[in-house]
Amino acid sequence: MHECRGKVTLVGAGPGDPELLTLKAVRALQAATLVLVDDLVGEAVVALAAHARIVYVGKRGGCRSTPQAFIGKLMASAAHEGEHVVRLKGGDPFIFGRGGEELEQLRAAGVRVEVVNGITAGLAAATSLGAPLTHREHAQGVVFVTGHARHGGEAPDWPALAQAARQARLTLVIYMGVSGVQAIQDGLQSGLPGSTPVAVVQRASLPEQRHAVTTLERLADTVARERLASPSVIVVGDVLRGVQAMGQAPGQALAA
Repeated sequence: MHECRGKVTLVGAGPGDPELLTLKAVRALQAATLVLVDDLVGEAVVALAAHARIVYVGKRGGCRSTPQAFIGKLMASAAHEGEHVVRLKGGDPFIFGRGGEELEQLRAAGVRVEVVNGITAGLAAATSLGAPLTHREHAQGVVFVTGHARHGGEAPDWPALAQAARQARLTLVIYMGVSGVQAIQDGLQSGLPGSTPVAVVQRASLPEQRHAVTTLERLADTVARERLASPSVIVVGDVLRGVQAMGQAPGQALAA
């Protein structure tokens, strides 16, 4: 195998607000010759790669997502040709961003890979409400979990997660969960009180952010009533009690 002259940088674009990018991410975008962009990355972030060719590889306009194997081959071939490739991902590459899969694929192809972390949407969602994810009085840890099972795979064990959250005082942060929100609610209620505070945040950090603060027993009804849709993050736990105490009634939809 010939020595690879280029490299690939997996860059986390954060939740959408370009001001939440790290300096390292900005430098990588400015140095890139080719940028492969995920579907949840905003144009204000992409615009920072002023000297690069831009290729969109995420789901657009109802089309199918670009196959992961094709993306990996494209990155590897461009790097072997001497390009500095940036794979620009929403949130953080290593939190439900398939960064681990791409890292393995590129290393197997002999490509040098760097990773630049980004602020994950779950953190931005809670912060946008003025809520922490951990708190000495309410939560001693946090669990990030996807609500979208891999094709043909099993869904998360929501009753087990609920039991763990209650016993260990954990905050649950659920990505890609609104389409299966009723099953999530039913599963979590087997181990958590129906009065447990819940927030659903759509497009966290962006000007068009919408969110609702509710309780677990009203979660599915709130999502349907307020027409909250993807991309959204669901936060479950007592860390949200401070948000409720500020006068936001359960189920109330709020503008950012």
